[in-house]
Amino acid sequence: MLRTYREVLRLLGPLLPALSFLGRLPTAMCQLGSVLLVAETSGSLATAGLAGGALAAGQTLGGPLLGRAADRYGQRPVVLTAAPANAAAVAGLVAAALADAATGWLVLLGALAGASVPQIGPLARTRSVALARGAGADDRTVGAVLSFEGTVDEVSFVLGPALVGLAAAVAHPAAALLVASGLLAVCGTAFALHPSAARVAPVRTKARDRTALPGAAYALRVTMVLQGAMFGACQAGITALTAALGRPEQAGLVYAAMGVMSAAAGLATAAVPARVAPRARWRAATAALVLLSAPLLWVDALGPLYAAVVVLGVAYAPHLITVFGLTEQIVPPGRLAECMTFLTSGIVGGQAAALALSGRLAEGHGPAAAFAVAVAGAVACAALAWTVPVRPRRTPRIPGPAATPDGAAPSGSARGA
Repeated sequence: MLRTYREVLRLLGPLLPALSFLGRLPTAMCQLGSVLLVAETSGSLATAGLAGGALAAGQTLGGPLLGRAADRYGQRPVVLTAAPANAAAVAGLVAAALADAATGWLVLLGALAGASVPQIGPLARTRSVALARGAGADDRTVGAVLSFEGTVDEVSFVLGPALVGLAAAVAHPAAALLVASGLLAVCGTAFALHPSAARVAPVRTKARDRTALPGAAYALRVTMVLQGAMFGACQAGITALTAALGRPEQAGLVYAAMGVMSAAAGLATAAVPARVAPRARWRAATAALVLLSAPLLWVDALGPLYAAVVVLGVAYAPHLITVFGLTEQIVPPGRLAECMTFLTSGIVGGQAAALALSGRLAEGHGPAAAFAVAVAGAVACAALAWTVPVRPRRTPRIPGPAATPDGAAPSGSARGA
């Protein structure tokens, strides 16, 4: 596994992963940051929920459009347009909240901030896969690339809310969002200008129109919505249970513990033998989701809650990585960015919808009702994995020496960019 990850870093170089991580960190900060900011300035949780919901809705709807544009025109012009636009929208939301603007303006700016998210996570996956395929990497190495990208996502979505919470505690939620805005403007632009962007060639309209998606691609999108629903339901259940136990401050720590375990499990997926077929991996991952989420229905104390969510974290990242990997194998290369952004947007949309539903269920029927939504989502994921046929396309191998992110042939050890 360590040799595989050394190969991944050799293919990507040290700078690209760093830029993609810092470029996607603001996205992980803005959801919670917007809610805390509006709640602080307006004094209304309902208004904060509307602004946060608008941001999630904007990202859900805008993400696939940006992915489609990246496939058609290339990543560089799309990210160079979206990154400063998103930074401006986030800064505008901060200014409006501090100025006690009307709810309508906060909702509009939240939606613009969500719709303009430059989707660096999905685009980094697409770019990394292109680098690996272009270097003639085998499926095991491509799987390790996706595992690495999944772990970077998990770390960002654990660290981002933690940074927001820290900023809110020592200063003000506005500080966290302004830092996110500046970080995105700088690192998002650097990600767009990195030489590896040239390795993802745009596909013109006529060529793209001839490449229809297989039915399994849509099933994979649905399973990501369900995975997002599991996230939202778990978040609502954890928040409700810790509040009922008189320890509401533990909610973020519990959720972070689940994320840390998920990140570790994501890294470990590179050790899965190559002989395990993609569909078998999907089935195993969804079976683990069902088995490991079920204990949440009976937890009633803080210790068992920590244990249950940490164990469940073992299943989360492997399932996400498997779905991203299957998508890379079955969709046409010219629509890969679009499909990757659809998957990520599905997670965001599913999480937002389930959080709203599960929160109401938890208020009326207790934390177990929220956790029941998570278990139902896991069962639905398993049903798709065991019934939908998945036929990976044959991926062409590009002969010749492995290319580094700047397009030059390597001359030895790992290359920077």
